[in-house]
Amino acid sequence: MLRIAVPNKGALSQGATDMLTEAGYRQRRSSRDLQSVDADNGVEFFYLRPGDIATYVASGDLDLGITGRDLAVNSGAEVEEVLALGFGRSTFRYAGRPGEIDSVAGLDGKRIATSYPGVVQRDLDAHGVKTAIVELAGAVENAIALGVADAIADVVETGTTLKQAGLAVFGDPIMHSEAVLVRKTGNGETANIEQLLRRLRGVLVARSYVMLAYDVRAELLESAVELTPGIESPTISPLHREGWVAVQSMTERADLHRVMDALYELGARGILASNIDACRL
Repeated sequence: MLRIAVPNKGALSQGATDMLTEAGYRQRRSSRDLQSVDADNGVEFFYLRPGDIATYVASGDLDLGITGRDLAVNSGAEVEEVLALGFGRSTFRYAGRPGEIDSVAGLDGKRIATSYPGVVQRDLDAHGVKTAIVELAGAVENAIALGVADAIADVVETGTTLKQAGLAVFGDPIMHSEAVLVRKTGNGETANIEQLLRRLRGVLVARSYVMLAYDVRAELLESAVELTPGIESPTISPLHREGWVAVQSMTERADLHRVMDALYELGARGILASNIDACRL
């Protein structure tokens, strides 16, 4: 039976549960449950602290785990990323007082406060910079004002909190993180793992695309198909009304309304978009 770790709480928990449910896997009934078994699919789920998941997977006790890329790197565990899952995104940046430090090289010999020492150390090593890392549990933006550090490294979203603390980001992003599926480094894929990956990839596609259907005059078909090429090719069916055809095509959700407007201006009518619940490509 496949054994998979799932975040038990925090920002990643609901996203992981939703994705697994959409992929056809039965999840726990209560947030207090520590594990659940989906016998029909041959999977047992273990609900663990997100920061511990990579360690459990690296030990070989669990086959796979869903955690944040940042948490996996920060743990130092020997795991490898199998699939990026598209939720729980965050960006890590360096920040300091404007005019004091404006580059990663300028951190050499300084003190950096962060809640993610493993993530920061990996980036500093890549730049050949030596610093003293001050590990804090949270609210690292106060570290400079309180004299604990010369710079900080933290998750940055809008940057509003940093500005309120009189800080500004510098250098390239340390890491772009999101929820990822990980396995022990060097482990191969079994039939159950391959099935899981197909299902999860199907969810990612279903979330990113819609099924677009419309009617268009036959002489305008080629122009319409340029707007809606689909994954392989659109489905074309003749209509009872002579000279018209019906078209169905998978279209990227992010581009949907631009495409619908362009189709309407071209002369297409009856333009309908439907959600895709699941797919296999």
